[in-house]
Formats: sequence, C-alpha cells, structure tokens
Amino acid sequence: MALTPEDVVNKRFAQTKFREGYDQDEVDDFLDEVVVELRRLTQENEELKAKLEGRAPVAAAEAKPAAVVAAPVAAPVVAESVEDESASTTNLLQLARRLHDEHVREGIEKRDSLISEGNATAARIVAEAETTQRNELARLNKEKSGIEHRIDELRTFEKEYRTKLRSYIEGQLNDLDTNSGAESNVTAASGRSGFGS
Repeated sequence: MALTPEDVVNKRFAQTKFREGYDQDEVDDFLDEVVVELRRLTQENEELKAKLEGRAPVAAAEAKPAAVVAAPVAAPVVAESVEDESASTTNLLQLARRLHDEHVREGIEKRDSLISEGNATAARIVAEAETTQRNELARLNKEKSGIEHRIDELRTFEKEYRTKLRSYIEGQLNDLDTNSGAESNVTAASGRSGFGS
C-alpha cells in the first residue's frame, strides 16, 4: 500500500512506560517534514501525469502544506529522498520526451507514407481516366466515321433511286402518251369504219 501524507499525519506511536523511547517532539517534527515532502512529491507527480496525459496540471493551491519545524537529524534523510525522487522524475521526463519524439516521428513517417500513397493512387486514377478517355474518343471517332460513310452511301443510294424513279416515271408517262395516241388512232379508225356501214 502506498504511503500518503494523511497516513503520516494520522500515525500514532505508543508511548513507552518502563524504558527510554524517542523524544515525542522530535518524532512529530520529523513527521511534519515527511508530510510536507510527501505532499510536494504527490503534487509534482500529479502535475507530471497531467502533462503526459495532456491535462491541465492540478493547481498548487490544492496542496495543503503543514507547518514545518526543521529537525537537524532528519535533513540528510530527506535530502537523499528528494535527490532520489528528483532523479526518478528526471528519468520519467526523459522517457516521456523520448516516447513523445518517437510518436511524433512515427506520425510524420505515416503521414508522409499516406501522402505518397495518395499521390500515387491519384496519378494512377488520372492515367487510367486519360487512357479510358482516349479509347472512348477513338471508338466514338471510328463510330462517327462509320456513320458518315453510311450517310454517304444512303445519299448515293437516294440519288440513284431518284434518277431511276424519274426514268421509270418518265418511261411510264411516255408509254402512257404513246398508248393514248395509239388508242386515239384506233378509236378514230373504228369510228370512221362504223359510219360507213
């Protein structure tokens, strides 16, 4: 179980009755120093966690430092503890920076890779579209040439048909005129012969 400042504040020592024990005031003073240091380290730890998680650091006003009376005997122990915590904090920050730099580098590499891939895909799609367009245009031009050739054939057929139709109609009219003239002659000849009988 982790030691909290409240654990230290609430800690009570049994008093000795039949043998010598520690000076109670000295123990209380030392414990007060420990409480202040634990609260400071807890606050610093929360701020570092907040920075790593991208949150706003916990306000310093939330820490409730206790009154401290310096005890000369406890100073070296507290100094060693502070140095150890400081080294640990520095190592943690270096690790966090290194991880951050690695994530940023990986993100940049991934971004560049995605951009390159996107550009390659775009170039491929454009090339395919241009090829499809050229093929479609060639097909349409060929189809257009075929239709134009068919139109020319139909126009030629129309001219020939009109010419033949005109010749046929003129031939029929000539035949009709010729037959009408012959019938008139036959009728006239029959009419004369009928009068004489």
